[in-house]
Amino acid sequence: MRKFKLPNTYVIIASILLLCAALTWFVPGGQYVTGEDGTLRYEQVDAVPQTWQLLSAIYHGFVKQAGIIVFILVVGGAFWLLNATGAVSAGIERFISRVGKRDKLVLASITLLFSLAGAVFGMSEETIPFVGIVVPLVVSMGYDAFMGMLVVYVASNVGFSSAFLNPFTVGIAQGMADLPLFSGMGYRIFCWALLTALLILFVLLYADKTRVEGRSSACQSTSGPVTKRQGWILWVLLLTVVLLIVGVTRWDWYLPEITGLFLGMGIVCGLIAGFSASKIADELLAGAKDILSAALVVGFASGIIVLLQDGKVVDSILHAMQEGLDGTGRAGSLSAMYGIQAIINFMIPSATAKAAITIPIMAPFADLVGVSRQAMVLAFQFGDGFTNMLTPTSGVLMAALAMARIPYGEWVRWIWKGVVVLLLLGLVLLLATLLTQLAGF
Repeated sequence: MRKFKLPNTYVIIASILLLCAALTWFVPGGQYVTGEDGTLRYEQVDAVPQTWQLLSAIYHGFVKQAGIIVFILVVGGAFWLLNATGAVSAGIERFISRVGKRDKLVLASITLLFSLAGAVFGMSEETIPFVGIVVPLVVSMGYDAFMGMLVVYVASNVGFSSAFLNPFTVGIAQGMADLPLFSGMGYRIFCWALLTALLILFVLLYADKTRVEGRSSACQSTSGPVTKRQGWILWVLLLTVVLLIVGVTRWDWYLPEITGLFLGMGIVCGLIAGFSASKIADELLAGAKDILSAALVVGFASGIIVLLQDGKVVDSILHAMQEGLDGTGRAGSLSAMYGIQAIINFMIPSATAKAAITIPIMAPFADLVGVSRQAMVLAFQFGDGFTNMLTPTSGVLMAALAMARIPYGEWVRWIWKGVVVLLLLGLVLLLATLLTQLAGF
């Protein structure tokens, strides 16, 4: 029997685009508008069936995600230039020789660090360059690229989903729900600690299953010790990482600043290595060319959202889901809120935009059915975060996969069971808020 093979990533996205275009012909149009009292209300409008707009939506998708696409190309070029110096491979070999049998402790520490970053300051886009750093590290330690994604991207998403100080989810949602800022932190810390501990356990089990003995020793035999120039390059890389962390946490850096930081890192490293200006330019272009196809995926996937928004059906789908909550009881209503947030995440990946649309409507509904607003916010968090690891409309996911050189189809096949487990655990943790007396809930 012939083994099933997932189609090309572009074929998957094209199929979703065709499905969304078809939806605009059958789903009634609608939109949420802000009333004079500042509340959102839903009103019906004429749908705009999409035909040839399917093609122009791709263009608008590229425009919408231009920042992330440029970021991918520049960072990809910078890392290609960095790798051309030989400093990273030499540094990794030296690191591996010093780590020895403590590689699992390193993996667990990286996982904890990125999960905490997601929980405290909502690390998301900032994980992309770290994927480019950690993936070659863990591969050289004898693991696969999925391990690199696991300890960086998945870890930050688990922290993001169960955050207790994340201003982009907890802060915004609680503010819109008229709750004290960062209240209910005790139970959120418990959820974060539990999910992070389980993730670290999985990392250790996956390490036992996948490590290829001898890979690192084979790598060590191909090059000599770290040279003086390479040592300075590694110091520049370390300084770049420190500046990234400080810039994001203290100076409100975002894509423009981070892109400039890594471009500067690449150029400085090239100069330290003794490369000519032409050599630096050639390496930057080679890196951008190597990662171009993955960067294009971000633009194509963004066209999905553009198509649904231009067809005036996104808010209609959301409104229909919310109307379906009537008469479902406390447990049913909370579970439905959670499910709706998870589904909406495929259409509106932005946590801020999703909160602006859903929280003002779900907060009073939670009051009607006897569910605490705090539990409703937690449902928003879980629903917003876990499915980020699957949705093709997430520019961050596509960019991280591009840095890890993992096709989207292979990633879905590898991660979907883990996402299902997280969704089920999230449901259990949500329903527990109805059964016990919790501070802030």
